[in-house]
Amino acid sequence: MSLFKRLFNAVRSGSVSNEQWDDIRSNLISADLGVKLVDQVIAEAKSAKPENAQQSITYVIKQWLSSKDRAIAKNSDRVSTILVVGVNGTGKTTSTAKLANLIKNEKNTVLLAAADTFRAAAVDQLQTWASRIDIEVVSGAANGDPAAVAFSAITKAKSENYNYLLVDTAGRLHTKENLMQELGKVIRVIEKQSPVDEILLVLDATTGQNGINQAKVFIEAAGVTGFILTKLDGSAKGGVGLAIEKEFGLPIKFIGTGEQISDLAPFDPEQYIASLFD
Repeated sequence: MSLFKRLFNAVRSGSVSNEQWDDIRSNLISADLGVKLVDQVIAEAKSAKPENAQQSITYVIKQWLSSKDRAIAKNSDRVSTILVVGVNGTGKTTSTAKLANLIKNEKNTVLLAAADTFRAAAVDQLQTWASRIDIEVVSGAANGDPAAVAFSAITKAKSENYNYLLVDTAGRLHTKENLMQELGKVIRVIEKQSPVDEILLVLDATTGQNGINQAKVFIEAAGVTGFILTKLDGSAKGGVGLAIEKEFGLPIKFIGTGEQISDLAPFDPEQYIASLFD
């Protein structure tokens, strides 16, 4: 059942008991909408006429979504550089490869940088994906300096006139200070040669409020421009998309929809909202 279906069924019945409202509230909170937003939705539902409830709530939640551009940055006169950030386990490295594939399929040249040097599996994983889609990867020594990989990659991307450079960054999150230092150094090294156009944060939708806490740290540590949300659907944990955009005002740019290399799609707000209702 979709996220708001139970709510609308109750409202349309014309009579909702306090016990039912409590049950609906608990259901929406468990779907990672967040307590504050749940209370706003229920207040709107209670005040609306039964026949107008869906229209009223649709209007409210549309205001929660980011108004910022969801298109990926693209420059016609230089390389467009995208950093992909996030903690280990969110699907960061896989999402980097999927995004590279999507961009390549739009007739662009793409170079990958394996700057998650502290996790050997991440480098191997990125190289495996890249070989399948015929994209070159710049890598460095195991446990080496991520900024050194970033330097080599941006140098190559500029000299060989690539359209895009995608950098898979370190996924460690020991402390915010540690994260800021690592990401800050990578960004500074790149920006000495070319601007960083996007910093995309990968979040696992099923982690709910923990994902929102991760987002707070990364947004403070780096200039995040948007999100890649993995494992997002319109039912069990679908509310987290609304919660993230309302909290930070930044757009979800892509969603991971499966395990295959092609399973990454631009986020469609209208389709997402429809999935919450129907």
